[in-house]
Amino acid sequence: MGEIVNLRRARKQKARAGSDAEAAANRAKFGASRADREAAIGMRNLEATRLDGHRRADAGTAPDDDAG
Repeated sequence: MGEIVNLRRARKQKARAGSDAEAAANRAKFGASRADREAAIGMRNLEATRLDGHRRADAGTAPDDDAG
């Protein structure tokens, strides 16, 4: 025979688990300090600048043959 389950308790436990997951997502999204957010933005900008610096000038075009 199966275990007896209190439906009210199970419903509240499920709602609590959902709110805990939402709280964790909000902590990750809004929990960083201003200095941490600015540092992350600076790192992303630095990485983008380095990547752009390694790109070729005309990556999609062929060199001009009528230059000489």
